[in-house]
Amino acid sequence: MSRELGQSKDGERKTLPIEKGFPIERINEIASKEGRAKQWYRPVYTMHKWWARRLGCVFRAISLYTLLDDSEHVELHQPGQNGTLSDYTTGDDGIQNLIDEVDLTDPDSLWNLYSKDIRVKDKKVLDPFMGGGTSIGEASRFGAETVGNDLNPVAWFVTKKQMEASDVDLESLEDAYETLRENVADDVMQYYRTKCPNGDHDADIMYVLWVKEVNCVSCGHSVPLFRDYRVGKGRYDHDDKYTVLDPTDWSVIRVDDWQSEQVSPITGETFDPSEGNVGSGDYSCPDCGQQYRIADAVQEQDGFDLRPYAIEYYCGHCDENGYSKGEVKDYKAPTEDDLDIFEQASEELENSPDLHEYVPNVEIPLGIMTDSSAFEGGIGGGHNLLDHGFDQWSDLFNDRQLLTLGKILKGIEQIEDHDAQEYLLLTLTNTLSTNTLMTGYDYSYNKIQHLFKSNSFDVPHEPAEGNPWGAEYGRGTFRSMWEMVKRGVEYAKAPTERYVEDGETVESPEFAQPIGGDFELYCSDARTLDMEDEFDVVLTDPPYYDNIIYSEISDFFYVWQRILLADKYDQFQPTQTPRAESIVANPAQGKGAKEFESELGEAFGNIHRMLKQDGAVVFTYHHAGVESWGELLQALCQQDFEVTATYPINADENKFIGGEAVTFDIVIVARPATERKPISWNSLRRNIYRTAQTTRKRLEENRELSRGDIGVVEMGRCFHEYSKHHGKVERAGETMTAKEVVDEIYGVIQHGSDIGEVDVFLDLLETPRATYDDLNKLCRGTNATPERMKDMRLYRMDEGFKLGTWDEEKRIAYVQGRVDSDEELTDLDKAQFLRYRWEHGKSVSEYLGKWEITDNLRELCEGLADATGDDTYRNILESRLSDY
Repeated sequence: MSRELGQSKDGERKTLPIEKGFPIERINEIASKEGRAKQWYRPVYTMHKWWARRLGCVFRAISLYTLLDDSEHVELHQPGQNGTLSDYTTGDDGIQNLIDEVDLTDPDSLWNLYSKDIRVKDKKVLDPFMGGGTSIGEASRFGAETVGNDLNPVAWFVTKKQMEASDVDLESLEDAYETLRENVADDVMQYYRTKCPNGDHDADIMYVLWVKEVNCVSCGHSVPLFRDYRVGKGRYDHDDKYTVLDPTDWSVIRVDDWQSEQVSPITGETFDPSEGNVGSGDYSCPDCGQQYRIADAVQEQDGFDLRPYAIEYYCGHCDENGYSKGEVKDYKAPTEDDLDIFEQASEELENSPDLHEYVPNVEIPLGIMTDSSAFEGGIGGGHNLLDHGFDQWSDLFNDRQLLTLGKILKGIEQIEDHDAQEYLLLTLTNTLSTNTLMTGYDYSYNKIQHLFKSNSFDVPHEPAEGNPWGAEYGRGTFRSMWEMVKRGVEYAKAPTERYVEDGETVESPEFAQPIGGDFELYCSDARTLDMEDEFDVVLTDPPYYDNIIYSEISDFFYVWQRILLADKYDQFQPTQTPRAESIVANPAQGKGAKEFESELGEAFGNIHRMLKQDGAVVFTYHHAGVESWGELLQALCQQDFEVTATYPINADENKFIGGEAVTFDIVIVARPATERKPISWNSLRRNIYRTAQTTRKRLEENRELSRGDIGVVEMGRCFHEYSKHHGKVERAGETMTAKEVVDEIYGVIQHGSDIGEVDVFLDLLETPRATYDDLNKLCRGTNATPERMKDMRLYRMDEGFKLGTWDEEKRIAYVQGRVDSDEELTDLDKAQFLRYRWEHGKSVSEYLGKWEITDNLRELCEGLADATGDDTYRNILESRLSDY
């Protein structure tokens, strides 16, 4: 029979607060806000791009509900002060009460400490797949000793700078930035000046909008690859207009409606700004009408040409002299002067061999993210970077970008302060995401797009070139990225916590406990980490199938970082990040689902070895359906873990209830497995039914959770029931796999409990010295009632409580009467009747001939044999029933 997770008993390992309950509602309140403003909530984790970062509030909440298990090891400080709280002291009953009061129906007691500066003693936390390092960063805020690991050198470097930030001298950083600015800013900015339309002076270029051109294979006409002719949405004094390109003479004009036909004010010709020359991967020649595949044209013509068609500028001179916003910042068509400046940049790059050492003239490796057509199998979408005329990483930048980025990188190398140099390098490589030919322009929001908006290499036909150093305005510039890095360093030194109180967001005073503290970082395969019985908690976000191919897309940053880091760190010496060791389903490495599951299992096996026996693994996971539940559960159980809880993050309740594929993230709690005991599927099924029903009822009555959220919590409780018996669940003589059990659990949660009288009877058979009180308890929340069971003669009370087994006179008389009158029989009626006749040497063939021998009857006979130890039921099943 199942037992609800609750307080730990003497001699047992401690039940952690997170195993008893988790404040999903409170976390979601913060997550919805933090997700839209990450750089203000936790700026340290926005110092550099890393993919699929979990929100800091999620890992803080997990840490709070996992690390706090004993008040003797907890110390609380009031944010903004350096004294221990007066109402909570180390070992105080108040803290212990908050820990003990966490419950499935009300987990909020410990949430009172979410915004407090909490310290725990003697806790060691590992993240073997740290990625961007949010997990260990948040754990370090509790004073825990942390160890992080990632196979990817970029992840290692980004996390290193985050964890070191609290120890960096901010004044030294600012001095280094000023030195770099004095040395290179003007040199870079000279290539990003343009004539201001408002007078005889220069303005700063914010963005240059380019279009790729190919020659028509039919007539040779140059074909600009425009999808449409938008430049940017109107703003300020012209917010009712739209700026577009006039393709009849390449001027930049304003129109009332970009989706309707216009007349060129210069040529008098008509054009439709919404109709370009490109659609579905083909171009249409405006001269002869020839249609042709763009990628083929690029390959056949050995590349493409680029032509600028618009410039967005900011004029500081006009701003200082009181011009309107629409005049200070606007669009213009490029002039010959603009083309000359670009040519000057190209010539300087060509004639500066020393600068070539500071640009990544490294071949782009063949991979699933760079040419998916080269491999059997795929990961969704077409990824064909190499098919677009790019061979080296430097090809993803134009000459002016390579020149100016190279100058900045060379200037960074000349900074003598080692720490400052690395933070400036971090700033530069983060700037690359918006300073490459791989970014387009967002017409609706008047800004450049981010390269990794889709976690892949999406090749634009209309690339936008940013100003690397940066004008007064502009997205993703070096100067704006530096401000983000500075905010990150400041936050790491004195973090704050934003939370929701009475519907309003509140920011705490600064904490005295910084980010970082006592930490170690490794850059290696999680399967080869060599530690044993060392960690109290493993807090991680493991890789998920082919969700993101980190090794291939991170090369974009890696090839720039290694220019300065290859001589300092061994992991930056190869020309690309590790591929073969990466745990991911990647057809380019010959890895599919089977290889992924095997390698992830190996990693969990090593995690088990490194975890203390009373430790916990808590991780977030991207979930996409019942199949992935089964695969994950099986991987954990096979490595001797048992799942003790699961909680949703952004569950999709409609899909969960409707039985379709489910896509959301979950928090999973697992502990090293204790001794696993054999159990029949019938017994486990009944435990699962009751666990699901009890969990659902308690949550529906006490929590404001969606049906989908409740379903995920139910799954976790049911998984716990199964985990205790993994590999020893028998059904019809066969051992059930985790995936088979998950299918059954999923059905229970979707369709609800169908526990009836037969199930309750089997439970009573397994209950030592069963009483009428046991009967009442077992009937609660089921379709069975004591009255109905009495009518079925499944128990009697005339001489004390006695079950209606096959050898009980009144029970068998009841069944015999139903057989004689040809009434409908339950499977239990049939099984007991056959057992009775077998015992008395009477023939059963007549009944076997007319009764349908169903799988349910077979399973029931197995269940009766397990519950009573009477193998005759099993012998009947195996020796007799199988003949019919």
